[in-house]
Amino acid sequence: MDTLISILHVGTAVFLIGPMAILPMTGLRALRSGNGDQVRTLAKSTLIFSALSLFTFVFGFGAMAMADEKYNLSITTPWILWSIILYVIAFAVNVFLVVPQMRKAADEISAAPDGGAVAVGKPGGYGAIAGGSGVVALLLVAVVVLMIWKP
Repeated sequence: MDTLISILHVGTAVFLIGPMAILPMTGLRALRSGNGDQVRTLAKSTLIFSALSLFTFVFGFGAMAMADEKYNLSITTPWILWSIILYVIAFAVNVFLVVPQMRKAADEISAAPDGGAVAVGKPGGYGAIAGGSGVVALLLVAVVVLMIWKP
């Protein structure tokens, strides 16, 4: 059973957290091209993948609970604690900064008089989306390093 939980933890990390980190960067390209509908869809997808990434979080607790006692793992194990903290920050930045800014930018593009052609370049919120998604990616890379290195 512990092998199954570990597989689910790693599998959901790859297939749920990966898109959670990458989709906002795709949204930046759509913003530059003035495609408000695509930005709105990517914002929704980012929110969905962020919410689904909680499965990785839960499976991680399951893997920790089922680990051999010789490893003496708990939430207070430093690499686990830091992984949790970094993931929670990444999740919060995505859900409370990146996604709302993507929605705001999509609305701005859609409200442009000529259907978004004026928005070519960098619409409002572009910097917050770029910075937020970059921070999320770096935080998630740090989590991966901690999960493998286990200092």
